Amino acid sequence: MKKWALAVVMVGLGLSLVACGSNKSKNDTSDSKTDKKDKVITVASQTTPMTDVVKVAAKVAKKEGWDIKLVQVTDNVAYNDMVASGEADASFAEHKPYMQKYNSEKKAKLVAIQPIYNAKVGFYSKDYKSIDAIPEGSKVAIPNDPSNQGRALAILAEQKLITLKSGVGANGTIKDITENPKHLEWLQVDLLNLSAAYSEPGVALVYNYPTYIAKIGLKPADALFLEKKIDGRFAIQVVARQDNQDSDKIKALKKAMTSSTVRDFLEKNHSATLVPAF
Repeated sequence: MKKWALAVVMVGLGLSLVACGSNKSKNDTSDSKTDKKDKVITVASQTTPMTDVVKVAAKVAKKEGWDIKLVQVTDNVAYNDMVASGEADASFAEHKPYMQKYNSEKKAKLVAIQPIYNAKVGFYSKDYKSIDAIPEGSKVAIPNDPSNQGRALAILAEQKLITLKSGVGANGTIKDITENPKHLEWLQVDLLNLSAAYSEPGVALVYNYPTYIAKIGLKPADALFLEKKIDGRFAIQVVARQDNQDSDKIKALKKAMTSSTVRDFLEKNHSATLVPAF
């Protein structure tokens, strides 16, 4: 009887080991799928050339086993919302001051990871070919968000069209204007709608980025004047979250975005509108 009982125990043990082996095999398959999934880096962006840069970087990352998935949005809030909520690992659509504004308003913890390029920004005019020709009382269209408005006013100050309070630099608002000799009127417009202001009657100057002004067939070479000295704080950045900024995904994304392939793409295809920042 004892020998029979021992045989039953051994058979049972053998079945148990087989079952464990079977489960391990299934788990290994599951882990493999998880590992594969973890190689996907989701990047939210808004428009060209940012989306184009992400696509170029994706080809670079692919060679090292990473898949960069581009999610294109239609406004200047969604990409930050996606990163903040965890729907996206990173974004590529904004400069650091704009990100900081979002953090302040939304109590988010987004982090600027890497500057990629500086856009050539400035003011455009449909009616005037020189600053001196701009009449008194003209309307000037500038961004309504503080970070971009400050930069626009700083450029006007460079051209001596206005004077700002000492020390405000690119952080000023229209309240910081101390001298306005031409009595310019301020038309504060959402960044995405500034191009439409170009054709408005009475608007002498419109501030804009190459990305948006291109929609009406203009480029930086058509501007009445551009920013004289590039302010690196406004470089378009890779942005992630505080909790994932040191992850393998973000390191891989940063490596791909700062590759020689991306730099060559920027210099060969977009030298008229931007300057690489890495």
